[in-house]
Amino acid sequence: MEKNLQFHLIERCDKETEDVIQAEEPSFLDSSISYLKRHPNEFIYVESGAFDAIRVDAIAMEFDEVFETNVALFGLKLQKKFGAAIQSYMDDHLHGKVAKFSILFSGEDGLWDVNFALDAMEGFTEELSFKQVYDLIYRFVFKLVEAMEEAQ
Repeated sequence: MEKNLQFHLIERCDKETEDVIQAEEPSFLDSSISYLKRHPNEFIYVESGAFDAIRVDAIAMEFDEVFETNVALFGLKLQKKFGAAIQSYMDDHLHGKVAKFSILFSGEDGLWDVNFALDAMEGFTEELSFKQVYDLIYRFVFKLVEAMEEAQ
């Protein structure tokens, strides 16, 4: 069941400077995520109104050359008290040998800074398109937020 995400901002950015290299059309997201491995100096930044439902403003993806893994990065709007539950959820739902994830609460903006290895996510392969990977991330974070709401 693929969610038809609509993106109102798609940018290719330089990892070192965070400068926008180029704004992209939605068709760019039909490209394989292996693009990131071929362009390790770039990250992809997207915004979607649909992200409000998962308490995320935007999601960036990049290839981590140190761990040789694809990574998703985003700010998650959940209270600080959910730290242990988020940690537990990630431990239970991300698998593999790669460095799986990191979460850090930022008191400055009240967000959890989250990054996790896409390679550790069930269903991920490098043959998937960006659009398919954003769909996987969306469903993963949706279930995470749902689990946090049920835990309250």
